[in-house]
Amino acid sequence: MTDARGIRRSRQEEEEESYFVSMADMMVGLLFIFIILLLYFALQFRQTTDTLTGAGQTRAELLRTLERDLKARGLKVTVDTRTGVLRLPDDILFDTGAYELSAQGRQAVGIVAGELASILPCYADVQPGGPKCRGKQAAHRVDSIFIEGHTDRVPLSGAGAVRSNLDLSALRATRTFQEMMTAHTDLQQLVSINGAERTPIFGVSGYGDTRPVLDASGDDEAVNRRNRRIDLRFLMVTPQGADDAALSRSLVRPS
Repeated sequence: MTDARGIRRSRQEEEEESYFVSMADMMVGLLFIFIILLLYFALQFRQTTDTLTGAGQTRAELLRTLERDLKARGLKVTVDTRTGVLRLPDDILFDTGAYELSAQGRQAVGIVAGELASILPCYADVQPGGPKCRGKQAAHRVDSIFIEGHTDRVPLSGAGAVRSNLDLSALRATRTFQEMMTAHTDLQQLVSINGAERTPIFGVSGYGDTRPVLDASGDDEAVNRRNRRIDLRFLMVTPQGADDAALSRSLVRPS
């Protein structure tokens, strides 16, 4: 009887030991899987961060190049590399209260359009048969360029097409867009690829006086003068967008 009980106890201890060994193995396996997943997400985060940082640097390079070339052509422009904006002062484009470009304004917009047409094929996707990059292809691409109209806070009321500052800003942005597309039709061939869809990169928006320049200083007239402007806002392709674009190009690449 003593031997039988001893044998049963030994077998029970072996089973309990085997159970704990199995649990330990399972915990080690789960820990290993957790570490692999953690490393994967850390790598994805690092790649995304690097892509965003690189895209920001590419955009800053593009804006500085445009600023240098446009100033060399005699245009008073400023850039904000943090927000991705190329700023055209209102007084070189429009007469007071008007939404049709002045003669000087059409000339200025034509110069801007020419510089964009020259440099953007290296920074954006292009429709088949469109303009070619005449330099080094940029590592990151432009997704959208919004032509934004802005006004000062002086109330505007009238009849016809212009009833408010919002109307005025939208019409000015639209006229700027139309003049740019007419001056250099190659700009119409620049697109952003999202899957199988190709979308023109240029868009138009008007904000009236709702987005004043944050660092505007001086007397009222100086502040108003800075707020009357046309902004070209550059947005870069996001990491997800870049993946979609790469997949799209691989699907349409000729054999």
